[in-house]
Amino acid sequence: METQFEIKTSTVADTNQIIDLILTIQQQEFNIPITAEDQPDLMQIDEFYKEPGGEFWVAKYNDQVIGSIALINIGENMGVIRKMFVHKDYRGKLNGIAQKLLVTLIADAKEKGMKAIYLGTVQVLQAAIRFYQRNGFVSIEKANLPASMPLMKLDTDFFVLHLNNEQ
Repeated sequence: METQFEIKTSTVADTNQIIDLILTIQQQEFNIPITAEDQPDLMQIDEFYKEPGGEFWVAKYNDQVIGSIALINIGENMGVIRKMFVHKDYRGKLNGIAQKLLVTLIADAKEKGMKAIYLGTVQVLQAAIRFYQRNGFVSIEKANLPASMPLMKLDTDFFVLHLNNEQ
């Protein structure tokens, strides 16, 4: 059965749920050796994402955060996707949560005049990599990333989506 959820911009009140969602997926599901301390942006979502011209969205079901995606504005009409996570119980095409989060982010990036969106991920997240590729992202060498892109030390695979800003 399809889950009725809503996507909205995050608030400070969502912070603990966002951290719980992300750490559970990173640590328990994929055994990625990362802590909340390794991701200080999670305690400063407004300062890190929103104030520089990006955004942070959450998918909520029954007032519970079940998904997240963030856009970092790195200047020169470029953005970076971060913190794309969906709770394992809500993944897949039936609910389409990841797709709706990504569509929301792309629409916002276009509104902001961005021409390209970049992302980095880890090799173990094969389903995520396939998802990005299905959505038009193409592989890019780390050396070809914009100098302004903040890198995560664990990322191994990098992608770019060139936006056509004509409506």
